[in-house]
Amino acid sequence: MACVGGFGLVRQFPCAAAKELVFGIFKSSLRRCSSKAALSRPTTIPAERFQDCHDRVTRDIQRLHGSIRREISSSLPNLSEISQYYFDGTGKLMRPMIVFLMARACNQHSMNRHCLLEHQYTVGLVSEMIHTASLVHDDVIDNADCRRGKEAINRKWGEKMTILAGDYILARCTLALSRTRHPEVVELLSRIIEDLVHGEFMQLGNREENTDRFAHYLEKSFRKTASLLAHCCQAVALLSTHSAEIQQAAYSFGRHSGLAFQIIDDVLDFISTTDTLGKPAANDLRQGLATAPVLFAAEEFPELDELIMRRFSLAGDVERAQDIIAMSSGIERSRQLAQQHCDLALSALRCLDESDERHVLQHVTEEILHRAK
Repeated sequence: MACVGGFGLVRQFPCAAAKELVFGIFKSSLRRCSSKAALSRPTTIPAERFQDCHDRVTRDIQRLHGSIRREISSSLPNLSEISQYYFDGTGKLMRPMIVFLMARACNQHSMNRHCLLEHQYTVGLVSEMIHTASLVHDDVIDNADCRRGKEAINRKWGEKMTILAGDYILARCTLALSRTRHPEVVELLSRIIEDLVHGEFMQLGNREENTDRFAHYLEKSFRKTASLLAHCCQAVALLSTHSAEIQQAAYSFGRHSGLAFQIIDDVLDFISTTDTLGKPAANDLRQGLATAPVLFAAEEFPELDELIMRRFSLAGDVERAQDIIAMSSGIERSRQLAQQHCDLALSALRCLDESDERHVLQHVTEEILHRAK
């Protein structure tokens, strides 16, 4: 299968902000990689090679928004405008960045080439489309006011058009995937959409038994967040190698790094500001959700149980919960849980041969714990 990097098979669509959008995590990783402490590690690559890898992924990302906007263009101007609203270059692009890095790492392992295959590029493109479609639908479900620092899509165009736009993005994902003519890849990425629906239904309900809550939370977090990374990483590995061990390692990496990302996201909901997050802080509590910091705090302060069961619906519940969590070790224990999943993700990477992309994935995984938004 042909590569897309540098061979002109996929036209480049420059994005003015692309270098800034190849994820703050990536750039922070470069700074960490260049530090004296990082350079003392035996697994650290020279900063110059790290930068070269950064530039390769930047080129991958530069094509992304233009490709997506072409993919979801429509003869109906309103549909195009609404569907493209969140594809404005302000997203973190973490998912396709990790997918592209995993693809290149797998290709280096199996073919001794760190190029990106055309269908692997499609998987990365679809990962961002599915993620954004889920945000579109989430904004309707959550009656959101803002997203990524601007007016939420449902506020701008109303619920009916927003839902249809999200459906349209998912439909275009299906068409893009069908062009790979790879049934196993189509099946893997179809599971992501199934998991998103299951996860959303799980989020609508509470577990009455305390012993079930954490398992329920982790399962919901996997389905709503980590499934996408897990199945996309597995898909690009499948396109690279027939090795079941490597495919499983890629899946495990995506699963655990995705869970770590979500747990830290839940921590940031308590400790970051609205301006930093680009969406309301303490939003999870206001939506009635009990995330890791709440569940850990409830083990120390059982009075939280009643608030959890009524989904923080009474006046003063949100503020009381925030005060309790601040007094508890819930934030610290949540960070420790995220660290455990990062460690499992790093362990999965060891199945791959050493490469620049594998090292960058290691740094990106470590940086998940330090992100601010």
